[in-house]
Amino acid sequence: MVAVSFVPHAVFVACLWTLIAAGSFSGRTGQPLPRTPAGVVGSVLGISVCAAVLGLLLHPFQVRAVRLLEGYWDRWTPTARLSEVLVEFQRRRRERLDRLPAIGDGDGDGDGDGDGDGEENAANRTLPEQVRGLKRNADQARVHALAARRLAALPPGDVLLPTALGNALRAGELSAGERYGLTTLSSWPRIYPQMSKPLSEALGSARTMLDASVNLCHSFAGCVLLLAFALHDEPRTWWAPLLCSAGAVLAYKGAVTAAQTYAGLMWVVYDLHRFDLVTALHLPLPDRDSEWEVFQSISAGMAGQDVGLPYDHGRSDPDETDGAA
Repeated sequence: MVAVSFVPHAVFVACLWTLIAAGSFSGRTGQPLPRTPAGVVGSVLGISVCAAVLGLLLHPFQVRAVRLLEGYWDRWTPTARLSEVLVEFQRRRRERLDRLPAIGDGDGDGDGDGDGDGEENAANRTLPEQVRGLKRNADQARVHALAARRLAALPPGDVLLPTALGNALRAGELSAGERYGLTTLSSWPRIYPQMSKPLSEALGSARTMLDASVNLCHSFAGCVLLLAFALHDEPRTWWAPLLCSAGAVLAYKGAVTAAQTYAGLMWVVYDLHRFDLVTALHLPLPDRDSEWEVFQSISAGMAGQDVGLPYDHGRSDPDETDGAA
């Protein structure tokens, strides 16, 4: 709660408090720091109280704060048009990653082609040429592995969002359960209570870092606006909004990293606890051959369809079949 609600809002309140104390909104900036111990204590208490109250007021809108940086901007025409431009940029970026050549698709100079001609050519080369070929293959392998990791962190091209944060979260929301036939968005609230304590703590930590980074990004962005408005006529202080801009960018990068961690942990939740979900729903556990069909039926049941799955309440003679998931 402190990292998510108090610290980010304290940054914004401290910036506003300092500008007001320095008289930056009414003329030339003066001395912003209090000169007496009582003034210091009063400023610290005032900033703390205002930050705590602001954090409590804005906490119910935390999901919206995250969704704003994810890129859900289709409610207003100007932002919707900007969203289309950025989605096209993300799509082209994804296509560039898709078009990267696979390892061994180069000009045949490497030593890892796997065919007889490549081995014969490698044997006829001098030692420096072989070293250069190995280095070229290693560099290509690194590029290909990096591209594969980036592609894994992106959703399919037809559901891309305009921001890196939105795509990092959407990749988990559209693939964690789908690998087993479950619809992630509808099954997540039901599988979440089934998690083990260590996994729940890891997921909670990743979510806290995500929310804290998002709030810091918003706070630094708000500070940029305040400083630009208050100090626009004082060139010697223009370093302040630039510094806050760097803080906003760094916080956003942290949010993307936390989102990728969170999405990866969503995969782990379904790897380890999808059968706990079946047990919690009082349904018979599937075998390997029927797993995909059963989980698709469960997803259909969560969507409101009548699928007629039999209940299993753990009795020795489970013959009750009059319920549906």
